[in-house]
Amino acid sequence: MDDHIHTCEKLFTAMRHEFKHLEYYYFHNCVYESLWRSNARRFSERVSTLELTRKYNKDYHLILVGDAAMSPYEIYYRGGSVEHYNEDPGIEWLRLLRKHFPRMIWLNPNSEVSWEFYESTALLREFTQYRMFPLTLSGLKDGMKCLKFPNKQYKNRTW
Repeated sequence: MDDHIHTCEKLFTAMRHEFKHLEYYYFHNCVYESLWRSNARRFSERVSTLELTRKYNKDYHLILVGDAAMSPYEIYYRGGSVEHYNEDPGIEWLRLLRKHFPRMIWLNPNSEVSWEFYESTALLREFTQYRMFPLTLSGLKDGMKCLKFPNKQYKNRTW
């Protein structure tokens, strides 16, 4: 995902003009117990994931941006993070976020045709109830529609 940081920073800058209130945090591969505001300070200035669920209520939209191309171990196992020892598996943190933010999507900067080559991408796509979209103009458009209608099923998207 480090290859996509510059693109994401440009996206976040552009999104500031479209949303009344926009906050963004970084994570590496999977969400765990903490996130960070500045990628340059990822090891020194972290924000608790639990604190974010206390700070932002269910009315907020959650947009995860990540390539979802990791070892399934990083999602499903304690200690699966490649950067630190995580007490709880990433999937537990993702479940907490999905429950707290029912309006949640995942934007994937990798080409949609490559998604089938990563087991973790397929797992996370299913976990998000097929609310994973490519980080393209049409993907952004479809993702915004999905946020507008969170209870709609998206497995076989046809807008």
